[in-house]
Amino acid sequence: MSGAEYVHDGPGRDGARADGVRDGGPGDSGSRRGGADGDGARPERTLTALPPARGRGFARTWWGQAWLKALEDTALDGGQLRRGRGHARQGAVGAVSVRPGRITAVVRDRDRTPYRSDVLLREFTGAEWDRLLEVVADRSGHIAALLDRDMPPQLAEDAAAVGVELLPGTGDLEPECGCEAWDHCPHTAALCYQLARLLDEDPFLLLLMRGRAEREVLDELQARSTARAARHVPRAAEDALPPAPEGVPAREAFATPGVPPLPAPPPAVAAPGRPPALTGGTDPADGLDVAALEFLAADAAVRAQRLLAEALAPGHAASPVPAALTVWQDTVRLTAAGPPAPVAARLAAACGRDRTDLARAVRAWQHGGAAALTVLEDEWTPDPEALARARLRLAAWEDDGPAPRLRATANRWTVVGAGLQVRYGRDGRWWPYRKERGRWWPAGPAAADPAAALAMPGSDG
Repeated sequence: MSGAEYVHDGPGRDGARADGVRDGGPGDSGSRRGGADGDGARPERTLTALPPARGRGFARTWWGQAWLKALEDTALDGGQLRRGRGHARQGAVGAVSVRPGRITAVVRDRDRTPYRSDVLLREFTGAEWDRLLEVVADRSGHIAALLDRDMPPQLAEDAAAVGVELLPGTGDLEPECGCEAWDHCPHTAALCYQLARLLDEDPFLLLLMRGRAEREVLDELQARSTARAARHVPRAAEDALPPAPEGVPAREAFATPGVPPLPAPPPAVAAPGRPPALTGGTDPADGLDVAALEFLAADAAVRAQRLLAEALAPGHAASPVPAALTVWQDTVRLTAAGPPAPVAARLAAACGRDRTDLARAVRAWQHGGAAALTVLEDEWTPDPEALARARLRLAAWEDDGPAPRLRATANRWTVVGAGLQVRYGRDGRWWPYRKERGRWWPAGPAAADPAAALAMPGSDG
């Protein structure tokens, strides 16, 4: 991470301010979304000011982009956001203090007037933390990713499946500023843009805002993992079988007046089941591909566990039913899962596309699933309203000097002479593309604005 970092374990200093800083009033009101710091010790991290960010996007990671999308979907005035981006790019945001429910920094206006700015985010309840930690402890890969300062999209999806929205959404980022603006002003917007850069480097900052520091989270995960391992000590075979469910005779059930109550939902499954090994002492039947069957069985177990978690999540009954995947989409999904080489070769041979088409589709899927694959293959002309929104996003470059020269075709904007392109999806997100060997290849996940999409490192190229 750029700059030195200082960690404060004492209570948050909501009342502190630098000389000359315009403070909008006491920042520890328990009625606000961030909550009061209270009398007990509260974790706090203070990160030194970052250098100016001219000529680059503010978020490289998908979770940093989700943070910015929450800001941009909440703010009512796009002009204030553009000014905030300009402040952040010019290095006007001072050291950022991060603590449960709140981030704080001094932001200097264009006339160098300093303002104390805060952005508040709701802390998780104890029950929400319990469900989140259970989800993370269920998958060793989630813990390993966090330790590597990464947050896989599956972690957020698993958390959402148990009713915990890890990333903020529309209206979740609440501003407070010494300039006394009632909406997001340039100062709180600049703070949010700067925090996106910090989140790129350390997703534990998001967990701290939600209420718990890194050490506390890791200690709790270790304790839960140890307890989970102890519970899974092999038992005798007769004890391992689940009890047979109690049934009701059909004659008795049909004789009962009215509609009988539904049975209780099944319990959640901590991890996907492990399919049996199909290789044995006898040769398989002619035409049976054992490796392919084992791969499909393992894939089915993972999908079943995920679907059950989604079905048990609060509000699932009101959620729209996702569209079924086409044969082509499912082929791309299976290939992206990394099957054994013989299985991958069979998928490539049976899909009806050339290897380059399949490789481009797999790369798109790895960046954003079915939505990214649709953007790869779907060329469409935005309606006037969508086109106006797209042009508003493209105009954001004006804050940073001359915008690149773009050539527009349908929903695709190509940077002339640079081998770069952004594609506008039907959901309003921007997807980066780079030209390789004469064809356009997906180059990263979606971003909330085209500048951020084009600023993504071209590691795929």
